[in-house]
Amino acid sequence: MAKKVARLTKAVAVDLEAEAEFAAGGIVSKTLLVQPGANVSLFCMAAGQAMTEHTASWPAAIHVLKGSGVVRLGRKSHQARPGSWFYMPKGLVHALRVDEDFVFLLTLFR
Repeated sequence: MAKKVARLTKAVAVDLEAEAEFAAGGIVSKTLLVQPGANVSLFCMAAGQAMTEHTASWPAAIHVLKGSGVVRLGRKSHQARPGSWFYMPKGLVHALRVDEDFVFLLTLFR
């Protein structure tokens, strides 16, 4: 399992597929990296789960690795599938609903 790192000073290799872990009817997140300029977390959402409308205090990006769903950025909805990448400026209202088991990397920029 990946460990939370306060200040990474060496190279790290993570098998994201091996780190993917699902909770029945829930969401699992694992912090992969914490740096002064960015945080990176792996999120795994079970089919049918959602993150309701919210905002972030920092700009953020989502990189979809597995599954499908819908990402809403402001008032516009976008299909999300492996390879999709979404950027959200600080304060943007956004939400996520997944149709099948869904894995993504979330990067917060500070």
